[in-house]
Amino acid sequence: MLIRTALAASAVALVSACASSPMMKPFDQAGLPATVQVPAGNKVFWETVGVGEITYECRAKAGAAGQFEWVFVGPDARLNDRAGKQVGKYYGPPATWEGMDGVKLTATQVAVAPAAAGSIPLQLVKANPASGTGMVSGTTYIQRVATMGGVAPATPCAAGNMGARQIVKYQADYIFWRAA
Repeated sequence: MLIRTALAASAVALVSACASSPMMKPFDQAGLPATVQVPAGNKVFWETVGVGEITYECRAKAGAAGQFEWVFVGPDARLNDRAGKQVGKYYGPPATWEGMDGVKLTATQVAVAPAAAGSIPLQLVKANPASGTGMVSGTTYIQRVATMGGVAPATPCAAGNMGARQIVKYQADYIFWRAA
């Protein structure tokens, strides 16, 4: 009898805890520009927050003699779950998403859309097949949304500092989709 009472009390406590904990809302892309929305027939299976850095290099501007610009070299970020625990990484070139299980994938850019001032653009990429079976296997699309920071440095890029590299911090949500 004592064991049944303890089990019943534990079950009530568990149900109460679940009922009082905030439920995470499913990702809703309705507020995004149409160009970076994932096509119908796909569903979200993984939401991550990328926190890291983007490297830029000062280079001669292509086709513009005597002009220079900061050029995107690549990202280096941790992919965290919504609770802040690392669940993967994102790096490049080429742009590569990797789960903690070691399975990787690359992708091809489909579209970008402007983000808030001072933030890298929103982005939609179509996933290439993963390197094995794991967390990112079966990914069809990845969206980069909720971007903060990451834009090219404001410091001048000129002949005197050609080849210089600058690292800027950024954060973005990476939403992974699979065929429904």
